[in-house]
Amino acid sequence: ARIQASLDKQYPHLDALYKDLHQHPELGFQETRTAGLLAAEMRKLGFTVTEGVGKTGLVAILKNGEGPTVLVRTELDALPMEEKTGLPYASRAQQQKDGKTFFVDHACGHDSHMAWWVGAAAALVAIKDQWHGTLMFVGQPSEETVSGAKAMIADGLFKRWPKPDYGFAAHVGPMPLGQVIVKDGVVTSASDKILITFNGVGAHGSMPDKSIDPIVIGSHFVTDVQSVISREKDPNAFGVVTVGAFNGGTVDNIIPDHADLMLTLRSHDNATRKLLIDGVERTARAAAAMARAPEPAITHPSGTNAVHNDAALSARTAAVMAAAFGKDAAYVPPTLPGGNASEDFSVFIDEGVPSVFFAVGGYDPAMIARYKAEGKPLPVNHSPFFAPVPEPTIKRGAETLALAVLTVAGNGAKGK
Repeated sequence: ARIQASLDKQYPHLDALYKDLHQHPELGFQETRTAGLLAAEMRKLGFTVTEGVGKTGLVAILKNGEGPTVLVRTELDALPMEEKTGLPYASRAQQQKDGKTFFVDHACGHDSHMAWWVGAAAALVAIKDQWHGTLMFVGQPSEETVSGAKAMIADGLFKRWPKPDYGFAAHVGPMPLGQVIVKDGVVTSASDKILITFNGVGAHGSMPDKSIDPIVIGSHFVTDVQSVISREKDPNAFGVVTVGAFNGGTVDNIIPDHADLMLTLRSHDNATRKLLIDGVERTARAAAAMARAPEPAITHPSGTNAVHNDAALSARTAAVMAAAFGKDAAYVPPTLPGGNASEDFSVFIDEGVPSVFFAVGGYDPAMIARYKAEGKPLPVNHSPFFAPVPEPTIKRGAETLALAVLTVAGNGAKGK
């Protein structure tokens, strides 16, 4: 009740913060304004804040006596895409990335996450008599490139500050408002970005016999690589290979001398992850060899492991959420598969921090029913139409994170 009262009191401020963040999104490792806003909010609450951690991240610490150190993380970055929600506070922001100018949109919901992160912090400050320990509120840059968490660790996150005893984060999704899901075991997939350049011999478009055509090589690869999924991967194991970009050539009558492909690979277990990476590389080399082309250039610039929720902590927090939210709280056992999307919150977990990554619903049930009745796909995260309902989403996310902290640091909790 005290958490709810705090959120009711502060919501007008959280709403203004949310809409400010939504209208001024920033891409990964460019989140200087965003980090500055959050740092100011946390300093007002009495946290000791350090900015510039992992390039553009921030760490906010609040000590409240003896007890566990609890990490609560939010993401800071947005996506290089144009918003099409039509909201009065829709983003028209633009930024440069890799020499190109893009519209920028919080289409993954990180603006909601930041607002509820601040809300949870304020609620916990308001009930300091209910818990003891150290809060480590982390604003992480560049989650969308799955490289921000690694940057923070490389910058000494768990050396410059105490390594947390527990970690929590939450993500909004296209589920009904109020719903909170605790998934035991695998929550999100491992992600691997693969870049491939097929090198050939350029020639006039009317003289293909004088060329080694990298577009043809790449086209063979795009179709052939799916046999890794259909003929090598265990059909019961989750695995995806997607070619998201294929760039080659400039005009119709020139056969180019190279073609660049960008892929994303997703998997839930290490064996499947290795199989996909090996299969992509082998297929790429074979496609080039078949055309008597030079060996392709293959790089693996980024990747992250699957997020695994801690079993004991999942059970503890699920019980707390069920008591607080009733039928809106759901526990999903480890025997059921995790989600397809990926998250670099796994980096903190892999450092040995027992954690839970929650899912929070952001859509009006009436809207979900309408889309279903009309046979239309619901706008999901990364859609230009993705638009969670702000107030109930932010309040439920803040409640979830505050209750999670009380689960491990509240008076009478089992401490470390």
